[in-house]
Amino acid sequence: MSPHPDTPLEPDSTGMLQLTDGHRMYWEQWGNPQGHPVLYLHGGPGGTLGASGYRQRWDLARTNLIGFEQRGCGRSVPSAADPLTPLSDFTTARLINDIEELRETLGIERWALNGVSWGCTLALAYAQSHPDRVTGMVLFAVTTSSEAEIQWITESVGAIFPEAWDEFASFAEIHHPSYARGNGRIVQAYADLLDSSDDQLRAAASQAWATWEDTHISIGQEAVERDPRWDDERFRLAFTRLTTHFWSHAGFSDPPLLERMELIEHIPAILIHGRQDISSPLRTAWELHHRWPHSQLMICENDGHGGEAMIAHWDAAANTMLGWLS
Repeated sequence: MSPHPDTPLEPDSTGMLQLTDGHRMYWEQWGNPQGHPVLYLHGGPGGTLGASGYRQRWDLARTNLIGFEQRGCGRSVPSAADPLTPLSDFTTARLINDIEELRETLGIERWALNGVSWGCTLALAYAQSHPDRVTGMVLFAVTTSSEAEIQWITESVGAIFPEAWDEFASFAEIHHPSYARGNGRIVQAYADLLDSSDDQLRAAASQAWATWEDTHISIGQEAVERDPRWDDERFRLAFTRLTTHFWSHAGFSDPPLLERMELIEHIPAILIHGRQDISSPLRTAWELHHRWPHSQLMICENDGHGGEAMIAHWDAAANTMLGWLS
């Protein structure tokens, strides 16, 4: 439950930011315009702000809280669900530029970053590109989208879910002319399928990928539960197309983010991660913490890629960060 029961239901302001290359990006603002600026970065790649639940984590009396839906996602246009929207429009560098355009448009000098899952990768990439613009970071379900992380989540974790991975790989083998297990990367095969001009093939590939997503986050459940967001075809196509695109390029981070931590080692950070996160094992958060002298790592023993204990730590981290920055 939120520690801030009076959280409003609607943002104080919203807008559609015209980006330099024809995309338009949805953004929203909550809280006190005179409070400390905080930027929320949603998960994915290809996710959305959903019902804007992130606003419940921050004391809006003290926070100028900004959220946006990344290019191609949610209310931002054009949608990545449209096969005519070129994938060349989507790189981490472009997302970083989008964040800078938003910061300048809103007249914000510096802000703290709050990233979730893929949003952690984007937060780290932005901070390393613009360390002078970042006052602090709260990262939840930590990822850096490295080659090793992508290999794990798309292939190696199949050792834990062999029957589901067999179906996942079989679909790629049937529909991708050059993919075979042990010969090529499955994430690249799915990226190709989801960029196909064949609507039926893209729809089927998105369903296969969605089933795999639901499976590898299902540790501790009696059965795999389908995420209801997949019923929205536009969301499902955008999410799967962007996820496979960014993952097939290891988040467009070269050199890897973990090798550039000296750029932001002075920035205070709180990292929150679940011990039972099979999709994104704790090792990444642990290595990040050890390369980040001004970071704290909160490990939630019974949580996976999110959970009640992690949410409680998120609430506490937001208050702690505001205390540090005040």
